[in-house]
Amino acid sequence: MSYVQRVSQVRDLERRYWFDVLVAVLAVVAVLEVVLGHGSPGAPRTTLWFCVPAIAILVLAVFARRRFPFAGPAVYWLLGAGISFVDPLLIPYANALFPIGMADAFLLGNLRDVRRAALGLAVVVVGAMTVVFNIPGHSASQLVFVPLEFAISWVAGFAVRERAVQAEAAESRATQAERARDTAARIAVAEERTRIARELHDIVAHAVSVMVLQVGAVRHKLPAVLSEDREALKGVEQAGRAALAEMRHLLDAMREDGERAELGPQPGLDRLDALLQDVGRAGLPVRLHVDGDRLELPRGIDISAYRIVQEGLTNALKHAHATQAEVALNYASDQLGIEVSDNGHGAAKSHGRGHGLIGIHERVKLYNGEMTTTTTNGNGFILSARLPLNGYLS
Repeated sequence: MSYVQRVSQVRDLERRYWFDVLVAVLAVVAVLEVVLGHGSPGAPRTTLWFCVPAIAILVLAVFARRRFPFAGPAVYWLLGAGISFVDPLLIPYANALFPIGMADAFLLGNLRDVRRAALGLAVVVVGAMTVVFNIPGHSASQLVFVPLEFAISWVAGFAVRERAVQAEAAESRATQAERARDTAARIAVAEERTRIARELHDIVAHAVSVMVLQVGAVRHKLPAVLSEDREALKGVEQAGRAALAEMRHLLDAMREDGERAELGPQPGLDRLDALLQDVGRAGLPVRLHVDGDRLELPRGIDISAYRIVQEGLTNALKHAHATQAEVALNYASDQLGIEVSDNGHGAAKSHGRGHGLIGIHERVKLYNGEMTTTTTNGNGFILSARLPLNGYLS
């Protein structure tokens, strides 16, 4: 076992049993007080054969608090009151029992159950009054102030208990809120991935349908002497049509209940001007900057680029409360750079279905791209994305 592990175990034991060790030390001190002072004026009247076991049994009730949080500390006071009827001077003479009684009252006030804690206060006050009342020659002030001291210790335990309850409630609320955020994030990721999958399936289905049509056209043009080739192409055509049918079933399964199929084509950057005009009419003027020569992008990247700009402007319009925005497209031979900036109040995750920075991140990750978000020194937010084109352009 390493030195660090041993030290950690020792500290765990200290945190768990420091109170028990303290009570045990005070109990030993109380026994020594009674033994060494036996026979002196004001000492207990009974023999040591009664005093020592009585103190031991009294303290054992405190050690039982782990198994019996209420009964253990309550029995301490009940036993103390009972002992005072047998020997009224034993408990007052052993001064070390006073801090044990204070700690015991604190434990009763610190109980989670308010009703048991209130009952514990009654036990503390009645027990302390009984002990003081049985002392020969006690004064009225002793009968009031001694139980009051233990009641104050009970109040301290109750106050600590209230703070602990409030802290636990706050921690529970924070944990629930974090779980809710995680759940919402997972749902947003799943919905955005489904949305992306539907778009890509639409693209693939279109490409497969074109290939099936081309194969069919070629098959019909082949002469009769190439019957084997025609049969082979017929098999390819049939496989393609079967794949299209399966893909339509898959798309239907991916749509939510009541969701209709999109009749129009998925938007790409060719519809970016219309998007900027719509956002401008909604109250957010947008300036467009294009660097480099426009390229004919792969359909999936084209749709994702449009969605990234759309989500960035939606964030600026609805959540950042911006009054001006800019969109910059940087066409390069190996990548497409996208930047959406505004002068609003910073980032805000949309609560819409599949929208927000989570959706943008999923689209960028699909193509092994990069996404960064920064906040300017003043008001404003910048969303940057990079979509690699390697392997897509010839």
